[in-house]
Amino acid sequence: MEELVVLVDENNNVLRTMPKAEVHGERTPLHRGFSFFLFNLEGKLLLQQRSSTKKTWPLAWSNSCCGHPGLGETVEDAIRRRLKDELGIGTVEFHMSLPYRYQFSKDGVMENEICPVFVGSTEEKPTIDPNEVEAIRWVGWKEFLKEIEEDVDVYSPWCKEEARLLASDPAFAAFVNSLEGV
Repeated sequence: MEELVVLVDENNNVLRTMPKAEVHGERTPLHRGFSFFLFNLEGKLLLQQRSSTKKTWPLAWSNSCCGHPGLGETVEDAIRRRLKDELGIGTVEFHMSLPYRYQFSKDGVMENEICPVFVGSTEEKPTIDPNEVEAIRWVGWKEFLKEIEEDVDVYSPWCKEEARLLASDPAFAAFVNSLEGV
């Protein structure tokens, strides 16, 4: 079944849908997306290396899961769908979210999204779909923040910006501290 992406205006009002295969190009229309940072109960963040077959940022390391909610689909339901598809994870607890809007271009392909950032946790172990994910690894939050400052081109640009937003949010700090204290 063809995945449709929801195109929106700057106020996140729906304009129409478009097949995902046609959305990302040199001048990508603004659309809805999401980013998800998944932690295990030991306080480690799951990072994924994007598949080599991805049209946008192939082989870049990024946050745990990204995607596009369908028309009429909640972001939480879209996250659950993509976690199951990409990482084989069926159970997740949501903890918080932040608003985010970004636009980046690389190699003639633009990302242009209204993309809330969600944070959650799970007890499940991931099983990757190699069509979506090249590799995964778990990393401590402080170690990850050091890495995004040192390895400029290793991570997707949205992942780095979103991590900085999270790092400055008191609710997120409380969440990470609660996991690290377990």
